[in-house]
Amino acid sequence: MNKSLLRPLTPIGVFDSGYGGLTVLREVRRLLPKYDFLYLGDNARAPYGPRSFERVYEFTLQAVRRLFDMGCPLIILACNTASAKALRTIQQRDLPRLFPPPSSLPQSSLPTRRVLGVIRPTAEVVGQLTQTRHVGIVATQGTVNSHTYQLEIAKLYPDLVVTEQACPMWVPLVENYEFDTPGAEYFVQRDIQRLLQTDPAIDAIILGCTHFPLLLDKVRACTPAHVHLISQGEYVATSLQDYLRRHPSIDSRLSRGSSAQFLTTDDPAKFSSSATLFLGEAVQAQQITL
Repeated sequence: MNKSLLRPLTPIGVFDSGYGGLTVLREVRRLLPKYDFLYLGDNARAPYGPRSFERVYEFTLQAVRRLFDMGCPLIILACNTASAKALRTIQQRDLPRLFPPPSSLPQSSLPTRRVLGVIRPTAEVVGQLTQTRHVGIVATQGTVNSHTYQLEIAKLYPDLVVTEQACPMWVPLVENYEFDTPGAEYFVQRDIQRLLQTDPAIDAIILGCTHFPLLLDKVRACTPAHVHLISQGEYVATSLQDYLRRHPSIDSRLSRGSSAQFLTTDDPAKFSSSATLFLGEAVQAQQITL
């Protein structure tokens, strides 16, 4: 890969284990079209959902360091599993060690590089979108096992009742282009029914995986009309816009050329084809190793 093409840029890095993060990138670019973006998909080692906390942390840190090396001052973990299993450790332990604030600033100052996730922005809005105060989460097994959504929501809205439902078949359906088939309809309906049977009072459901927006029509078709479906992309984009407004020292370091570059650890031709489907525009990817 010709790294010289990246040196003049200080893009916003966007990382996912696969393609799902492209749904977040799509919404972020829509809201912040002037910024440059560098997307990295670790497709060769996807999915992350069934992997251990230790392995997800290891892989995520490798990707984060690579994006930092390529000039990104700010990275979004556009992956719920990585946000659940790796973000806190990277923020609290690795960034202060790898990128400490300048010696002229107090020790309590933030590191010079930042990493954000997708769970907190979603948790922040859910309390405004439920009347019954009963909320459902559909996510990968790894995200459900972490209970990160429950913990984050409890900090903000301790009165909410949160019920989680693992949907292990949804990501493979999307990754294998089976999201518009009878099989997808069966698994989506089955898992939504299980969630609502567990707590019939639910009136808001968070799609807790960035792959799931491609199944949104299927979810809506088997969900009562009064239930609010919360897709992450728009809320992550709005949260990022607000974050940059509140952190001008980071915002001023980001380049603005309205560009987007795409990297994958797997076959770039396959990634380009799939990414075009997720983004609705032609994509050309390059392959890297982590």
